[in-house]
Amino acid sequence: MDVNIINPVLTAFKEILPQIGIQNVEKTSLSLTGPLFSYKGILLNIAVVGSIKGAILITMDKESAKKVAAKMMMGMEVTEFNDLALSALSEMGNMVCANACTQFSKIDVEGLDISPPTLLMSDTECQVTLPVPKTISIDLLCDNIPIKLHVGLM
Repeated sequence: MDVNIINPVLTAFKEILPQIGIQNVEKTSLSLTGPLFSYKGILLNIAVVGSIKGAILITMDKESAKKVAAKMMMGMEVTEFNDLALSALSEMGNMVCANACTQFSKIDVEGLDISPPTLLMSDTECQVTLPVPKTISIDLLCDNIPIKLHVGLM
């Protein structure tokens, strides 16, 4: 997989997160892995279809997810994952990935579409396998909230 394929996704994060109240988005690390990885907490899965296929996954621990949901809900305290908090997280994933498709079109990658986000939540460590040979994992610090992106596109 071409590592440059992550640039439209990172650009989308940097454009969308300030719109939802997160001002500082910085990449702290990047790694190339196989299709299998682990997560604990919240996972947002957005499928990408078209001229590029695969998935963009966003993972974070539950406390980080509560902070992101609170920012999306204009500072409302989030103490539990009710429908409103889960909807806010899903909408953040939807906004980022839709914008990523726009960013791809700017570099002449046309005809992309995304699925509605699937949100998974776990208290224990889970494993996920993407249907691609390689995944690029990016650690982000967003207003000191750790978020991890897993980009598996080909």
